[in-house]
Amino acid sequence: MRGPVPIGELVSICGPERVITEHAALRTYESDGLLQYAVVPAAAVLPDSADEVAAVVAACHRTGVPWVARGSGTGLSGGSLPVEGGVVISLSRMRRILEVDLDNQRILVEPGVTNAQISAAVGPTHFYPPDPSSQVICSIGGNVAENSGGVHCFKYGFTTNWVVGCEVVLPDGSTTVLGGAFGELDRPGYDLLGAFVGSEGTLGVATKIWLRVTPAPEATRTVVAYFNTPEEAGQVVSDIVSAGVVPGAMEIMDKLAIAATEAATHAGNPLDAGALLIVELDGSESECDARFDEVVRFCEANGATGVRIAASEDERALIWKARKAAFAAMGRISPNFYVQDGVIPRTRLPQALRRIEDLGVEYGLRVANVFHAGDGNLHPLVLFDAAVAGEAERAEELAGRIVEVCVDEGGSLTGEHGIGVDKKRYMPKMFSEADLATFQRLRCAFDPEGMANPGKVMPTPRLCGEVPGPYRQHPLEAAGLIDRL
Repeated sequence: MRGPVPIGELVSICGPERVITEHAALRTYESDGLLQYAVVPAAAVLPDSADEVAAVVAACHRTGVPWVARGSGTGLSGGSLPVEGGVVISLSRMRRILEVDLDNQRILVEPGVTNAQISAAVGPTHFYPPDPSSQVICSIGGNVAENSGGVHCFKYGFTTNWVVGCEVVLPDGSTTVLGGAFGELDRPGYDLLGAFVGSEGTLGVATKIWLRVTPAPEATRTVVAYFNTPEEAGQVVSDIVSAGVVPGAMEIMDKLAIAATEAATHAGNPLDAGALLIVELDGSESECDARFDEVVRFCEANGATGVRIAASEDERALIWKARKAAFAAMGRISPNFYVQDGVIPRTRLPQALRRIEDLGVEYGLRVANVFHAGDGNLHPLVLFDAAVAGEAERAEELAGRIVEVCVDEGGSLTGEHGIGVDKKRYMPKMFSEADLATFQRLRCAFDPEGMANPGKVMPTPRLCGEVPGPYRQHPLEAAGLIDRL
């Protein structure tokens, strides 16, 4: 049974200055980066240590109060959306770098440390490859929860490939360690660390995180090529991969995205280009030199209207500033926008883009496209004006249709933003009832009371011990009048 929030106990754990109950102050925590959803929690707590996190979670467990762990709040799927009547556990004060061990290529951090601070702490000799566009403000705890990627994910992989251990507070308030400082890449036994990374806060909260870092590359070469269409840019990506070249990054932006980012950053990209492709090679000097000319030839062979080579580190930084500003820059060309995240097989890019364009026409809304081209991770941005009656609802529906296109083309509902509350309704499009029941059994093994970030990921509310029966289609669903959520 859910009980009242134990405010007195939370105050005794963290002190009155770190327990927030005033409604106006709580609105700071009402949503994450996906502003379409908002819930004001009953309280927000700002623990300063792993012991305090464990004590707060234990207090919630004893009183049956649901809780949501929150990092920097930059998530884009409603993953850290509060629960009405519940507690937000904000980890923003836990931002200490606890150990740097470059001999073993390891760093130990608390969850509130930002992504960019990790590379700064181990640089200039080493770096941490996963780099979401929000890396200067997103926290590593949130990256672990969502299994974030970034522009270098094609070559270097996602967060899960770089986490070797987590100290975790489980939903009953107990603490355990999954993996460890020197977690083997092929650790014996069940891969509980692998299950935890990307679990979106539903299995517990990480209070310490051990990460691998890697030596910084000897050389970097960056080129931007311009094309009439995104499809031409996409063909270059396929040619590069087929030739066995593995760039550090390959990113595509379409005409709308170029217009928005130019207005924000003045990076020098031509506004008449239908698309641009950024290719960055890294590695030894000899490898970069040998592969660079090959990449330029592929661009020219596929109709590039221009090729720009970064002549300095400042120019390279400006190129990436434009790319990483893409989401925020949409405000330059639209009052509102809806960020989506889906994955398609790289070879299905032309078909998927055509279907997205057709959907935009059908809904009367513009869609800007920015994507990690190497692994087919699309980030369509649906542009709308919330002041126009019905546009916000049409934008949300269109964003959902785009997700369905990704699944139809053989891809996934999400590449790095997570399912959260935004896309849980589409889970049955990708997973069978047996799949979802298996996910639920794992979740219940960690959280039998369902107190850790409830209402996320799973398409319908489920209780541990609940045995779902066989699915029977409702007559109204068969007639196409309702959808199964």
